[in-house]
Amino acid sequence: MNVTNPTATLGILGSGRGSNLQSILDAIAAGTLPVTVGCVIADVADAFILERARRVGVPAFHVDMAPFKSKLDGTAEARVIDLLRSHGVNLVVLAGFMRIVKPGLLAAFPNRVLNIHPSLLPAFPGLAAWEQALHYGAKVAGCTVHFVDAGMDTGPIILQRTVPVLDADTPSTLHARIQEQEHLAYPEAIGRVACGAVRIEGRRVVSVA
Repeated sequence: MNVTNPTATLGILGSGRGSNLQSILDAIAAGTLPVTVGCVIADVADAFILERARRVGVPAFHVDMAPFKSKLDGTAEARVIDLLRSHGVNLVVLAGFMRIVKPGLLAAFPNRVLNIHPSLLPAFPGLAAWEQALHYGAKVAGCTVHFVDAGMDTGPIILQRTVPVLDADTPSTLHARIQEQEHLAYPEAIGRVACGAVRIEGRRVVSVA
């Protein structure tokens, strides 16, 4: 994926269908996101995110994360870092990557790892956040794009988008509505970070004049 004068080269890490990757690729193709995608890496060999990348000529790799079941660590972490660096990546984007990122990757790309989470953090961190919101009785849900730190969904918040929780909602209908906003929010947040339009001040992410 080549664009004119890209402001960053992304490395995308994912585990599943890759709908957020697709939203990024679509924004690049539309000329609204001035970045390029250097490579896509998945921890699942047949994850569809790899196919999405290959269809547009983006290098795509499966990395076996064994022996770890829920984190990126050890030799797999080293392999991922090597792949990112060898493809010129300077901004790492987690797109449905179902593993805990460890300090090695964060140190290799300080304040350059982003994630999107399907809740209005700090509410409902962790898995199936839309179900957590629905079962709790929240009236508003949404998504959060944040910098990744050593905690679980605890990094400084870049951007949030909201959706109402409707009386008739099921987990699947609420999740679908949140995903619609994710596909808008992630390219926007990536663009802000890539072009240096934001900076971190303690826990706050503020705009750069």
